[in-house]
Amino acid sequence: MTSQPKALIISDEQLTIYRAQSYRYLPSLRLRSRDEAIHFVNERGFVLFWPAQGLTMPSLWVATAGNRPVADAHDDPGHICWDWKDSLLGKRVWYYARVLRGKNTLIALDVLPYFYALSPNYGDPEHDYLDQYRDGLLTLEAKQVYEALLNEGPLDTLALRRAARLNSPESTSRFERALTILQTQFRVLPVGTAEVGAWRYAFVYDVTHRHFPELLSQAATLHEDEARAYLLRRYLLSVGAINLSHPLGLFGWRENEMQRALRRLERESYVLRGIRYDRSNEEWIASPEFFAL
Repeated sequence: MTSQPKALIISDEQLTIYRAQSYRYLPSLRLRSRDEAIHFVNERGFVLFWPAQGLTMPSLWVATAGNRPVADAHDDPGHICWDWKDSLLGKRVWYYARVLRGKNTLIALDVLPYFYALSPNYGDPEHDYLDQYRDGLLTLEAKQVYEALLNEGPLDTLALRRAARLNSPESTSRFERALTILQTQFRVLPVGTAEVGAWRYAFVYDVTHRHFPELLSQAATLHEDEARAYLLRRYLLSVGAINLSHPLGLFGWRENEMQRALRRLERESYVLRGIRYDRSNEEWIASPEFFAL
């Protein structure tokens, strides 16, 4: 393993320079087409759709519109990324759903099995959810939504609410919460849009294992420690360097799980530890590529 200097200190300027490249802040690197958007997601492994407060990650919006807040104006040119996302739903060019911290996330297909290997899907997703429900790990509303999709196939949001018996106004928040739970667990995802409802726009949902049937066998060969180490490495390549607490919250891992992933990456020389950021007293970790610029 390559030795590393002690008490290596990084600056805000170094972070900005690295992320200007990896996040595509620079005008010359902005995304201008659907194909470039797909390439960006494949390059980064996983990104947010919109930037989210408290989450340090690249996003499709920033890579398209620049490092600025999401625009309120519907005619802002940055909103072309919304059209790319909608037009690619169901096309299997990436995985799009509310994943990391319940935020809209785009995941490259070669990275997807590593996420799926850490989800509560154990090889029989048409029955495993019942064990989770009996163990109190899945809400009744999430069970109803999942069973509606299992039994009836892809449904738009309005039809899904009716099928799940959650179509009363009082059920709106419980339905949305159920959808978020199921998406973060890689059980359901949007696969299209439908012209229904007052806005003539709604997602069409399906169960993940039906839309991506190969995921079951792809994830079955991955050990959880291997999956965590791989995802942490891809994350570090995107952000360059980060404090230790951030990936814990982002991925929802336990401390011992994080430490095992770090030890694995250390053995393979994919991470530098004991880093200090000049604006923080926390321990930071960094990708070796961060210091290659």
